[in-house]
Amino acid sequence: MDLTRLATPVYFATMALERRQLARRAAERGPARGDYERPDTLTSLTMGTLSLGLPLVTRRLVRAFAPGAGRWARGLAGATAAAAVATTVADRVVRRARARAAGTASPDGAAPGAPGGEAAPALVPAAAATEPGPEANGAAPARPEVNGTSATAADGLRPAAPPETNGAAARTGTGATGPAPHAGAPVAGADPAPAWALAVQKAGGVAAVAGAVVLATAAAAHRTTPSRLWRRGRRRDLGTGPLAWAVAVLGWDFIYYWNHRLMHEVRLLWAHHVVHHSSERYNLSTALRQPVSPFGVWVPYGLLSWLGVRPSLVEQARGVNLLYQYWIHTELVDRLGPGEEVLNTPSHHRVHHGSNKRYLDRNHGSILIVWDRLFGTFEREDPSEPVVYGLTRNVGSYHPVRVATHEYVDMVRDIARSDNWRDRISYVLRGPGWAYRRRAEQLAAGGAGAAPAPARAA
Repeated sequence: MDLTRLATPVYFATMALERRQLARRAAERGPARGDYERPDTLTSLTMGTLSLGLPLVTRRLVRAFAPGAGRWARGLAGATAAAAVATTVADRVVRRARARAAGTASPDGAAPGAPGGEAAPALVPAAAATEPGPEANGAAPARPEVNGTSATAADGLRPAAPPETNGAAARTGTGATGPAPHAGAPVAGADPAPAWALAVQKAGGVAAVAGAVVLATAAAAHRTTPSRLWRRGRRRDLGTGPLAWAVAVLGWDFIYYWNHRLMHEVRLLWAHHVVHHSSERYNLSTALRQPVSPFGVWVPYGLLSWLGVRPSLVEQARGVNLLYQYWIHTELVDRLGPGEEVLNTPSHHRVHHGSNKRYLDRNHGSILIVWDRLFGTFEREDPSEPVVYGLTRNVGSYHPVRVATHEYVDMVRDIARSDNWRDRISYVLRGPGWAYRRRAEQLAAGGAGAAPAPARAA
């Protein structure tokens, strides 16, 4: 029994009541960020409806591509390996061609006769001076400063809090403070590398990374299902009493905190999760704006069954968790007194959805806020700094496909632009902030000879 589906009539009833109350508030005080907006609400409802069927699709794909079990796994593994080998060969050919064109002694860019083996100066096109940052990759113009905070992330995506605070990646799209572009970087419009090698580099890199992501995700999901781990650890049966329920709900809540936090700190996971943060409104309909991508995210909730929680109870804990999160997506509830110290409340979750610099990547908990307090990611809502909802650079579209895929598309572009495996893997596993800085460096150096995408409509 899926509690979240059974609650569908409650969703619509409470949204109708909230919309009515917000309309009254707007008539008295003027419009607010929590008010319902027809296109935004329709997008949220559409994505919420699609997400209900996602588990069915995911289970089928996992069975098909799980290594050692799925009928398509071996073929995908072979194709992924072939793409990786072809891309590695192309990388070497491209580096050698660029080294020769730059007059270097070796592919690492050391100039012949340079004192102390100094690298030859990078060849930077004149146009790079006008394309310094992530905006060149098709991002909407930066949001002006709001409440004294600068919104600086790229591509409609949410940057992190201050650099490396509490282990979170710094997702600002400016500053280009990461590693310098490699010597011998391609010059826009004048890349000396063979065209076939450049084509293999782009297509092969994307294919290899995508294949590896699918295989790894399918393998992990297949081997850690609640039913599978229950069979392996069945000697630990907690039954269905209060202890079992406590372990199930609290255990799910703890795992959820770390999963949710990593969704903000790992780009592949952020590409999945960004959907939920894409609305510039904050009301009950926002809770239904859920991801619809089947791969890229694996969460080890099945470990609860290995500890003795029955699979059916794990599913019930999931429903309790999601139902709790629904009601905290509202502006109509202010503070809950002493409950603010223990529970994740509407006030705490408003902070989580804020694009203000001080609110970014805070309050990841589901039912309890104690995890954020313990692990350094808690931030209290400040009445003097109203929450600005959405992304630091918003998507600029209500189309569900655009909302669901825009970060995946940008990630594919970044991988295709890369000419080494370190960058390709980092674009997937490192934080969005690193990705945006690295992209700016590549574009400034004529990165992979790729022209920036046209600017998106605001």
